[in-house]
Amino acid sequence: MSGRLLIENGWVVTGDPALGTVAGCDVLVEDGLISAVGPGLRGRAEPEVIDAGGMLVFPGLVDTHKHTWQSAVRHRCAELDLPAYFGEMFGRLGPLYRPEDVYAGNLLGALSAIDAGTTTLMDWSHVQNSPEHGDRAVAALRDSGIRAVFGHGWPLVDLPAWISGSDRPHTGDVRRIRRELLPDDDGLVTLHLAGRGPELSTLAATRADLAMARDLGIRVSIHMGCGREFGAMAAIAQMERAGLLGPDLNFVHCGESSDDEFAMIADSGGTVALAPQHEQALPGIGHTPIDRVRAFAITAGLSTDTETAGAADLFTQMRAALAAHRNQLAEGRSRFADRVGPFTVAEVFAMATQGGADTLGLGDRVGSLTPGKRADVILVRAGDPNLFPVTDPVAALVTAAHPGNVDTVLVDGVVRKRAGALTGDRYDRARELALASQRRLLG
Repeated sequence: MSGRLLIENGWVVTGDPALGTVAGCDVLVEDGLISAVGPGLRGRAEPEVIDAGGMLVFPGLVDTHKHTWQSAVRHRCAELDLPAYFGEMFGRLGPLYRPEDVYAGNLLGALSAIDAGTTTLMDWSHVQNSPEHGDRAVAALRDSGIRAVFGHGWPLVDLPAWISGSDRPHTGDVRRIRRELLPDDDGLVTLHLAGRGPELSTLAATRADLAMARDLGIRVSIHMGCGREFGAMAAIAQMERAGLLGPDLNFVHCGESSDDEFAMIADSGGTVALAPQHEQALPGIGHTPIDRVRAFAITAGLSTDTETAGAADLFTQMRAALAAHRNQLAEGRSRFADRVGPFTVAEVFAMATQGGADTLGLGDRVGSLTPGKRADVILVRAGDPNLFPVTDPVAALVTAAHPGNVDTVLVDGVVRKRAGALTGDRYDRARELALASQRRLLG
């Protein structure tokens, strides 16, 4: 592919308030960057042209939290509650994972994300059983072509010593990965710490982990308030009293965290990653706290969490978020109904794009079709039977679209899906590896 590409004559939803939504619009991509958005751009150059007639053009979707390593054992935990899921994936299967199983899960999960219009993925990888497990996780993300944040977690070998009031500091291998594999914060794959926090480790260990992450210059993501037992620990409040909160922290789920703790997140500039399908359907995890995220004006993104218990796409998460919050308001189950008001499709779309990018600290690079940002773009067929005729492209995407409607996906200006199919032969390889991994793990 040349360094110039023109997406021509689409119905473009930029996600940028200054540019808005424009029909009959072009998007010019040069060397992986969006260089111009507007009508009639063909005359500027002789680029490769993608005909977007009859297409809706959006920023790529951003998945803020996914345990990608579990993708080869999809749907395994669909009937389990939260404690049983922990026992199956972390207690029983997790220690059996080899580096090649992590590679297989990550490659399959990343490619299925691209297929579903997700161009940025936060890989929450708490299966770091050896340094090679981390190396193979990163390799799979790179081989898929997705934009990714690799969240380095803890081992699942000797698990109680890592998650039951653990005084162990986070494994130091993250320093090697930062130094040797992911030193560049502008790369297609970057590094975060997938931390434990005071719910799983001592406050002293949490302090040490955060000090290491901040010394390395990386952000930290931590599960919080995931079930009543953890919510009762008030771990966010513990961190606030210890002076540990900050804008470099992202908290996942928070369904059982207190209102006061949401205020603490807001005051510190922290962010929240939500997984509405899992938070509403997985018994024991707690209801999705979208009303409190909105009431305290906290930057938030959506996530697919784990494919062992839910869907791989953000279309499902957008609809689950919209339905869950509107149901909370309709049944009077939100203490903040008067404060937050109606939850709109535009807000849900923003959570899946710019909000997700801001949540991961990537908002200046992706999240909207703004000139100067990286060219992460998806094209959705407006003429498909489940969408046609489109009256509002954002409403169509949020309430009715699915991965099968995604025609074309660009990540960093490179076409990764074209005419409804992933490019290259990576998916064939991913299928082969994932099936072998699944058979071994479950056999």
